[in-house]
Amino acid sequence: MNGQIQKAGLISGIGIFIMVLTVPIAEFVIFPELIDYKNAEITFHTINENRKLFTVGIFLHLITLICDLVVAWSLYIFLRPTNKDFSLLVALFRIAFALITLAALLNLVSVLNLTINSDYLSVFDHALYAKVLLAIKNFNLQWSFAFTFFSLYLILLGILVYKSMYIPKFFGVVLIIAGLGYLVETMRTFFFPSVAMDYVMITYFGELIFMFWLLIKSWRVKILED
Repeated sequence: MNGQIQKAGLISGIGIFIMVLTVPIAEFVIFPELIDYKNAEITFHTINENRKLFTVGIFLHLITLICDLVVAWSLYIFLRPTNKDFSLLVALFRIAFALITLAALLNLVSVLNLTINSDYLSVFDHALYAKVLLAIKNFNLQWSFAFTFFSLYLILLGILVYKSMYIPKFFGVVLIIAGLGYLVETMRTFFFPSVAMDYVMITYFGELIFMFWLLIKSWRVKILED
């Protein structure tokens, strides 16, 4: 039993570590170079000229979603000794987040379709530019909605971690704080979009802190078997 749980903890840490790399590369390196939210025409032509790079950004998100599913499964196993049913519930929230994000990601796939046969288009160019930018904005908004589930996932995960007897309670607290931070930011996006809450971003590091513990300590935990 201990061996399986230790492996699950390490797999969880590795999965989160991969996600820490993939999403920032897509969202802070690749897409900012290709997307101008104030100019649909520039965005269209930039993506059209850098389709492979845009595709890399999409697949980085896809890799992240696969890791989300792996982490949902592995953390379920890792935390199952604490409370099997609660651990399953936590996993389902992360899976729901991944599925909604996958649906959102299809908007970016549609952008590839809109730009792939652009050479013969002329009369409806401006409409096409608008469609591309709208698809990108739809992805962002739908992804933001998905974070409602991720916020609740982190809060529930924090509670489960706090209740466990083999993980320091500190990590449960930081996960709950991270979840509340994501929830506040998600609600701001939909209800108070003009309100600046940059300070909330400091709470986002909760899962990152937990990741380091999973990588360093989880494979050495000992759980007393009945």
